[in-house]
Amino acid sequence: VRIERDGNQRWLVIKRPADQLWEPVRDFWIQNGFTLALDQPKVGIMETDWAENRAKLPQDIIRATIGKVFDSLYSTGERDKFRTRLERASDGSTEVFISHRGMIEVYSSSNKDSTIWQPRPADPELETEFLRRLMVQLGVSEEQSKAIVAVPVQLPPSARIATVNGAPALQLDEGFDRAWRRVGLALDRTGFTVEDRDRSNGMYFVRYVAPTGDKKEGFFSKMFGPKDAVPPLQYRIAVRSEGNASTVTVQNASGAPESSANPHNISRVL
Repeated sequence: VRIERDGNQRWLVIKRPADQLWEPVRDFWIQNGFTLALDQPKVGIMETDWAENRAKLPQDIIRATIGKVFDSLYSTGERDKFRTRLERASDGSTEVFISHRGMIEVYSSSNKDSTIWQPRPADPELETEFLRRLMVQLGVSEEQSKAIVAVPVQLPPSARIATVNGAPALQLDEGFDRAWRRVGLALDRTGFTVEDRDRSNGMYFVRYVAPTGDKKEGFFSKMFGPKDAVPPLQYRIAVRSEGNASTVTVQNASGAPESSANPHNISRVL
């Protein structure tokens, strides 16, 4: 097991086929107190359900006294979920990526009498910590794992939106391997449903739900959707590279450009 770095991305490279890693990685999340909301070995993606980070609760004398009985009275106001993606490498090893998504509870009015859940930025430190824990689970010592992840990383070059053949596109100043990993992590961190992927052709197959414009949409409606929710649309995210430059475009389910606002919105989110 070793850790690789590229900009602010980190992932594990494990000399074991993906099908032999699935159950150990699945057990890892369960042993860390998570339940799996998504478990798809064929696609190589598993995702935890939303969970509260109880470590952030204040450990004061009152909580120490009654916390065991009334633990449910305490809340951090934050929820986390993690997606794990397993990529098969050409040499038979497996690359393992862990991405984080977060929600935070905020007041919805100046009277502070009601709250809603809103997305909060992904936490790369949490991602790295769970990569480190997974390394330990797979046989690396605690001391070695801490030393390995302590090496600082550099920020990757930024992406920019351009217009290519009349359609919005992302441009990155990096080759295919780096662009493919960055797009995959961006899809994971922003919660896209990845139905399939084809690395040899640089293609991610995703589902996208267009925003409704309802800013008061709460946590549970975001998770389960309202009764009259618009069904998700299928799109392809194509990564094309030439040398040290890559272009990322959004195509419809048939692989053709689309004139709606959705491709622009997807590019902006990525």
